[in-house]
Formats: sequence, structure tokens, C-alpha cells
Amino acid sequence: MAVRHRLIRKSPEEVWAVLSDPERYGDWVVGTSWSEPDEGQWPELGAALRYEIKIGPVTLHNRTVVRRSEPTTVLELEVDSGSLGTARIAMELRPWGEDTLIILDEHPLRGAGGALHNGLVDVVQQVRHRAMLGRLARLCEGEGSAGATPEQLRPRGA
Repeated sequence: MAVRHRLIRKSPEEVWAVLSDPERYGDWVVGTSWSEPDEGQWPELGAALRYEIKIGPVTLHNRTVVRRSEPTTVLELEVDSGSLGTARIAMELRPWGEDTLIILDEHPLRGAGGALHNGLVDVVQQVRHRAMLGRLARLCEGEGSAGATPEQLRPRGA
């Protein structure tokens, strides 16, 4: 199980505004080359996004469904990566003074991802989550985001 946290220098409402914008999903989710709404109103319960993730020469066509949504506090998603299986991604937003402590928790649910899950996979997820939370913080905090393209917001090497 990969759990990571980050302090974002914005209120939970401001962080939630970014998380709840389906157009911004690809700006903070590492590897996403495009995304689009699939059904429902993101991030309401049952809403879904379809998107593509490129990892080197591999392209995954994923779908993410909202399983729990408590505005400004909790967003839980189920990611379906086809033959790789499904995973639960939970984000908890805690007020921390005027800021937000976000806790990201990901673990496999079904399929090959669960069967192959090990410590090495957790290490890779930690690296990915560090980059993801860094991107999310930059988007929320507005550092260089005005007029920036998603590529400019991504850290080098990610």
C-alpha cells in the first residue's frame, strides 16, 4: 500500500476546486496524455472519466469512477486499468491552519495489479505520488500556472 501526504498552501475548498475540475485531471495525474468525462458530473458519486496513460512504450486506456465524494474532505476513486486490474485511490483533505494536508492512499483491488503487488511496486507508486502531489500543489498554489501549459507545470523528468 502506498500512502503519501503533502501540505498545500491553500484552503481545502481551493484544493477541492482543482480535484473536482475534470479538465485539470491530466494536469496533476502523472502520465495522463488526455482525459475526458465518461459519465455523470465529476466528482459526484458514480461519475467517471476516461483517459490514456503512457508509460514509456506502453499505453493504458483507463477509466476512473468516483466511489466516495464528500466535497472539500474526501475523494475516493476506483481506477480500472483493464487487464492490469483495478485500484482504489483515496484522497483525504484535512484543514491545517489556513492550508490543506492532503493524504493520498492507493492500493490494488482486483486483477493482476493485486496479484503482482509487492514492495518494489510500492516504491514506484511513492515516486509517482510524490510527483502527482507536487503537480497538484503547484496547480493549487498558482506557482507559475497563469497561462502555463500542462507540460510547463510538470516537473522535469516526470
